This record gives sequence, structure tokens and C-alpha cells, in this order.
Amino acid sequence: MAVEVSVVSPTYGEAENLPHLARAVDSVMREAGISYELIVSDDPSGDETKAVCAELGRDYPVRLLSRTGPRGLSPAVVDGIEMAAGEFAVVMDADMSHPPERIPEMVSALRSGRADCVVGSRYVSGGELDSDWGFFRRLNSWAATALALPLAPLADPMSGFFALRRGMVPARELLSPIGYKIGLEIAVKAGFGRGRILEVPIHFRDRARGESKMTFREQVNYLRHLRRLYHHKWPKRMEVAQFCAVGGIGLVWDLLFYYGLQFVFGMGHLWARALAFWPAMTSNWFLNRVMTFNTRERDFAPHQWLRYVAVSVAGFGVNWGAYAALTSGLEWFDRHRLLALLLGVLAGTAWNFVMSDLLVYRHKR
Repeated sequence: MAVEVSVVSPTYGEAENLPHLARAVDSVMREAGISYELIVSDDPSGDETKAVCAELGRDYPVRLLSRTGPRGLSPAVVDGIEMAAGEFAVVMDADMSHPPERIPEMVSALRSGRADCVVGSRYVSGGELDSDWGFFRRLNSWAATALALPLAPLADPMSGFFALRRGMVPARELLSPIGYKIGLEIAVKAGFGRGRILEVPIHFRDRARGESKMTFREQVNYLRHLRRLYHHKWPKRMEVAQFCAVGGIGLVWDLLFYYGLQFVFGMGHLWARALAFWPAMTSNWFLNRVMTFNTRERDFAPHQWLRYVAVSVAGFGVNWGAYAALTSGLEWFDRHRLLALLLGVLAGTAWNFVMSDLLVYRHKR
């Protein structure tokens, strides 16, 4: 019989959960009359996953993918979907936190064409979290969810329980699977818009066996992942936002040197203003190189720095000129020099961004 649904479960040290998962999925799929396979996409942890899968394979359609590539939940999901034979792919955790009984409803929505992607959601009507979740764990989940909400029309963009037609998964080279929220990345990069994603309520259960894989490192990876997805969806807006954020950091350096040169060395404010430019400018160049424009050509750093100097000097001409004109020509601004400084910074920022985009951080050929 041809396989209709491939259930993909990424694992790391989940051997004791696999028998419970296999039995629960098999019971649901048999009752619904759905032909399926269960793909265990495993990052080797030294546990008994291989032996457990061999034993389960005698009674259930379990296939083991022992991964050797980069570790992580997201790469494991991508590899598992590539191995799948079914028309539909369902991704779920192995720790029994996702309810297998929702799979038939998810598959039915895909079959009928009502949705391109179906997500098991904790935050739609009827969905709920495990009662053992404490305040801070809930707060962490809500904060992570809020950060992702603009990216996709989902109440629960953090869900790791989702289903879609296997052919609608974006090509591997379009994916950059880091962290643990590959479902969100697929939704964004496949372009699933409002009305094409269906959320079904689930009761998210806490794991009964094994240890959580949620670490501080995974949370940092999630933030890195979000940054990539925002950049994918709104590349120019994100570059502008990051350029301004970097400029804010440079402004801190600028102010430290501006006031330090005056108060520590007794330097006049116009000279202090001119010299404070250099550490701030170098900070901006470096952070824009590694953050704002990190997908651009990796030019030889000293050459790129010199181009940035040329652009920034011209921008600083506007910046410093506005400051000098305001403080020299208007008594009010001479009494409020910080405001004059900020207006000068704003005047130079637009120039610096446009010229950096065109001349400093070159697009890949």
C-alpha cells in the first residue's frame, strides 16, 4: 500500500519515548484508515534509539534516519521530510507533548484543499498549555510568540506540530534551519498567507519521560533565527532598522568620547566633536559588516573600512556642519548642544545608509 502520510519526529535521546509514540500514532492512523510511516530523524546521543527502532519496526512502519550532518531539531526535520515517501508530512515531537489524535483532522484539511499548512495550536480557542507550566515558563513562551507574530498569520507561530503537503516544502537551499522552530521558517519561506494556514486546538502536554532540550543556547538560536526570517521577509526595512540600531551603539561611543575629551582633557567642544567621530565610525563599520550587511560580499576588511571612512566623512560633513551651524548661529542650540548633536546625527544617517548600501557593502554577484 502506498504511504499517504509521513510522520516525522526529530529525536535526541528519546529512546524511552519512542514505543509510546509509535503505539499512539499507529492506533490513531489505523482507526482513521490512513496509510502512514513514522520517520525517526535521530541525532545520535548514545542511547538505545537504533535498537528500539529496529524492535518497533517489526510491528509498526517505523523508519530510522541516523543523521550525520549538522545537529539540531530543524535540520533533523528537513532531513526527515526529504526521506519521506508520503504525500503529506506531519512533524511532531517524540516526547508525547503533541497529541497524535489530531493528525487525521490535520490531514483531512490538507486533502480537501482548505489549507496549505495545518498547525497544532495552543493559543486558539480550545487549545491549552499543560497545567504544570509555571508563570515564568508561560511568560517565556508568550514573549517568544509575540516576537514571531508579525512573520506569519498564526496565533501560535512557535508550534512544532504541523502538517503540509510534502511538495510545498521550500527547496533545501532556501532554508537556513537553525534553532528549533522550522515550522515557522517553512510557513514564512513557502509564503503561506492568511487563509491558507489553519490552526487546530491542541492540549500541549509536558513530557513525562526524558529531559527537555530547551537550553539557553537554543533560545539564542531562536533569536538568530527570527532575525534571519525578518530579514527574508522585509530585507530593506530590516537593513534600515539594523543600520539605525548600529548607529545608536555608535552614538553611545560618540557621546563617551565627546564628553570625555572635554571633561578629562579640557578640549574644546568643536574639536571633541570632530575627534569623537573616529571610534564611533569604526564601531559602526564593524557592526554593520557582521550584522546589518552580513549577507553581502565579504570584502577585504581594510579596503572596506577605507570606503566606509570616505562615506562617513562625507556624512559627517553634514552631521558636524549642522551641529556647528546650530550651535554657532542659534543661542538656544548653543545652550542645548546635545539636541544639536542629535539633529546632526540624524541628518548624516540617511546619507551614510544610502552610500553604504551602494558603495561599501557590495551585493553578491
